[in-house]
Amino acid sequence: MKELIIDALVENLDKVTEFVDAQLEAVDCPMKIQMQVDIAVEEIFVNIAHYAYKPDVGPAKVRVDVSGDPSVVDITFIDHGVPYDPLKKEDPDVTLSAEERQIGGLGIFMVKKSMDDVSYEYRDGHNILTIKKALGAR
Repeated sequence: MKELIIDALVENLDKVTEFVDAQLEAVDCPMKIQMQVDIAVEEIFVNIAHYAYKPDVGPAKVRVDVSGDPSVVDITFIDHGVPYDPLKKEDPDVTLSAEERQIGGLGIFMVKKSMDDVSYEYRDGHNILTIKKALGAR
């Protein structure tokens, strides 16, 4: 498992993505899956940057673990900001037009649809959100 601790600032998104991509590239992750993971990582990290500590800035911990055969990547985001479970938000009605739909919730909906598993827990003063994605056989 590899870990990155970084200030939860939108400006640090590139560093987070590079960190995650380096772990995926080390195990020959297919590009299509890497792109799906990158979108999920962006959505989650940007949400932490925007909402976890406002108006202050705090740390975000990003853990990447690739294991198993076939390989599965687990990416865990940990912050000690405001408790918030994005999985409790009702999925948007994607049958409605953009004008008719309520604002918000589309990003986490895309994460839930593109990842194999998404889980959240609040433990010991920390938000812990984990995404999992199968990478296929090595």
